[in-house]
Amino acid sequence: MDTHMRYNLSSYLQSIDQGNNLAANKARAHFTLSGYHFNPDDITRLIGIEPTSVDASGARSALDKPIISSWELSTETMTDNIDVYKMTDIIIKKIEPAKEKILQVIKSHNLSSRIGVVLVLSIDKNESVPDVGFGARTIRFLAEIGAFINVDYQLS
Repeated sequence: MDTHMRYNLSSYLQSIDQGNNLAANKARAHFTLSGYHFNPDDITRLIGIEPTSVDASGARSALDKPIISSWELSTETMTDNIDVYKMTDIIIKKIEPAKEKILQVIKSHNLSSRIGVVLVLSIDKNESVPDVGFGARTIRFLAEIGAFINVDYQLS
């Protein structure tokens, strides 16, 4: 660890000791389709589900400089009673009826699919750490479409 990082970490820990308020845990779950050279609006039209966010960068990129586009359906960011099982189940219930269409666009557009969980965990010792897991329905659906799972966490 370099000197600058040690100083910043030391300053941060001192501010905690002086009683500064700490952030609460936060989390959200998302289902994402990503790949090169596709327009996310086409995916929305083909599967009939409105995404919460898109990145169409790849739709405008040159073939010799591939850039990834993405189509994402996300839960709201939660701060109280974080339940990863419930958050991912909410996503699966929304996309499950479109499973065949999702499989078609994955194949036709050469896309990668994943369910992701983004956790921002408080360093407050009084904050509980949420369980991270996935129910049978979620795992079955992800296996059927060939999706992978990504858990991204940060400390706040």
